[in-house]
Amino acid sequence: MNKRISIIGVPMDLGQTRRGVDMGPSAMRYAGVVERLENLGYEVNDRGDIEIGRPPKYDVKNEDNLKDLDEVVKANQALAESLKDAVNDGEFPLVLGGDHSIAIGTLAGVAHMHKELGVIWYDAHGDLNTGETSPSGNIHGMPLAVSLGIGHPTLTEIGGFAPKIKPENIVIIGARSLDEGERELIREKGIKVFTMHEIDRVGMTNVMEEALSYVSRNTDGIHLSLDLDALDPQDAPGVGTPVVGGTTYRETHLAMEMLAERKLVTSAEFVEVNPILDAKNQTAEAAVGLIGSLFGEKLL
Repeated sequence: MNKRISIIGVPMDLGQTRRGVDMGPSAMRYAGVVERLENLGYEVNDRGDIEIGRPPKYDVKNEDNLKDLDEVVKANQALAESLKDAVNDGEFPLVLGGDHSIAIGTLAGVAHMHKELGVIWYDAHGDLNTGETSPSGNIHGMPLAVSLGIGHPTLTEIGGFAPKIKPENIVIIGARSLDEGERELIREKGIKVFTMHEIDRVGMTNVMEEALSYVSRNTDGIHLSLDLDALDPQDAPGVGTPVVGGTTYRETHLAMEMLAERKLVTSAEFVEVNPILDAKNQTAEAAVGLIGSLFGEKLL
């Protein structure tokens, strides 16, 4: 793992309708993410937060069923440029969200360095909707589709090229809430998905071993996109779209520890921490603990 880490905060709450997730980066910093990484021997460059514009009115859909499109595009364009700077400076990009729409900019920023980028999408949801298939119009349910080049052109062309990733280089882990349009796209593109059924049936160790074998076959880097709603709400209550029956805190630690052992991850983001919905910063604390495990923290 690269010993130089660049932290980029993205206080974005416009990809969905529940306010408060814009405070996620601050909550994770308050939970000690910088100090935790420095104690592990990393050199941390906190680049601060991407500036997020504010629409005249929130949650306004355009004719393509996309809410707050202009502001989401501008923020992700700025994030993509910041990611490119971090990568060009030889730093490991660690992005703190914010809602999951920020993955559009994250993947745009790192994909220019990795032409065969692998993606581990650790999430209760597939985030494979488009304006046509989304029940809500929330862009935080679309970033994986957008990164595949599917969706509104102002989103898919962020960073100046599309697609950013290929379907055969993606693994989704922890899924338990998929819309019908997402199911169809998964079948059409042959995307590898480990639902909670597989995790329950064969265990996280086997799932991660198979996932890592699959996603590292023909890739030149791996991005981890971890949505805290992948965890069961008992362990991560402060998220905007909780779904019962998720992975446990301990299972997710194991997944991060296995990633650390393989030393394959080249960029990462932790998203959807909403302090307003949280209990005593529990979800941000969980996120920072998982970040510690990803970067090699051990008990002994």
